[in-house]
Amino acid sequence: MTVRSRVPSSRDEELTAAELPGPQVASPECEPSRLAKFHVPEIVFGPSALAELGHCARRLGARRPFLVTDGGLAEAGWVAEAVGHLEQVGLSAIVWDAVTPNPKDHEVEAAHRRYVESGADVIIGIGGGSVIDAAKGVAILSGNGGRILDFEGVDQVVHPIPPLVMAPSTSGTGADVSQFAIITDTEHITKITILSRTLVPEISVVDPRLLITMPDWLNAATGLDALTHAIESYVSRAHNRLTEQYSLHAARLITANLARTLFRPTEAEPRIAMAQGALEAGMAFTNAILGATHAMSHQVGGLLDAPHGVINGILLPHVIRFNAETEAERYIALAESIGIETVGVPAPEIARALADRVRELADVVGVPKTLRSLGVTEADIPLLTRNTLKDACLTTNPRDATAADIARLFRAAL
Repeated sequence: MTVRSRVPSSRDEELTAAELPGPQVASPECEPSRLAKFHVPEIVFGPSALAELGHCARRLGARRPFLVTDGGLAEAGWVAEAVGHLEQVGLSAIVWDAVTPNPKDHEVEAAHRRYVESGADVIIGIGGGSVIDAAKGVAILSGNGGRILDFEGVDQVVHPIPPLVMAPSTSGTGADVSQFAIITDTEHITKITILSRTLVPEISVVDPRLLITMPDWLNAATGLDALTHAIESYVSRAHNRLTEQYSLHAARLITANLARTLFRPTEAEPRIAMAQGALEAGMAFTNAILGATHAMSHQVGGLLDAPHGVINGILLPHVIRFNAETEAERYIALAESIGIETVGVPAPEIARALADRVRELADVVGVPKTLRSLGVTEADIPLLTRNTLKDACLTTNPRDATAADIARLFRAAL
């Protein structure tokens, strides 16, 4: 619509009632636009962005920041650099680095005890999704008490939490901008999803330099996780016009650059592109939510303590094909965004081509084809299916999925 600053001189130039900004009566002939919400942190992006960490913490009122990380980041030197940036602005951090992949309930609760003992305030996470989710877990317990598993589900975090600053070290999880925290329930060997807008960090510091110390397997896994975020957020039932462009652009950046980061690891531009793609996919999925791939992947990860992105890479093509049986049109723009020919091609065929392209990329970066190769067996499918049906991500999958559907998808991926 073009808005004119002069009085219209003819009926052809008049704004219709539907174009006016005031109160509207919905036309029976067309569905009114869906209300869109878009919640993201302040973002500091680019090489050497980590140098801003101290200033970010200061802006949030930090006096004694609590820095959550892991041993790998410490060995790579990023923790020492971060502590140095905090010291430059007069802040002495309490460092907690006892986080393992797929953060466990008892790890989060131990970190929280240390947080309370230290008298810390602002919480900083430097690491991948596991570190960032653990940091969010500490914040939840600090503001709300109880046990971390008490907060499973949507909007169970009811009291304010400490300010959060996150610096991701992988190009994929989106945890630094999302309203999710995924924690492993060690008793029931599953993962729980905590979904609350209070978990969106205040500031995300995205420094592509941190990506260069990822091992190749983690680079591949987190890249495929980011691609899954882009695809599932675009077709999600909760998508909106504010999320769609981020989903599409992220899919293009990731498919064009993930393999380059593996085969040309010293090149700066592919790393920057992957950092941007992961960020944009994260901004899309935190507002549009996800789908069946993630609902299923969480359960396999909880059962086997396996890499989340690897599981996504195995499951995503199967879920695309399943969804495309009824919702194929939603995949057309995604296919176009990554260079698949769509003109004159039936929508189901386009969706299948997209699934094939995802699998081809997974092959290139070395992700196995089957869940069986990770240790999943036929005997695990009933438990995995039951837990998938309880996962919040399944509610926004574009196609309804029954227990029989989910079990069939698991079997197809075996």
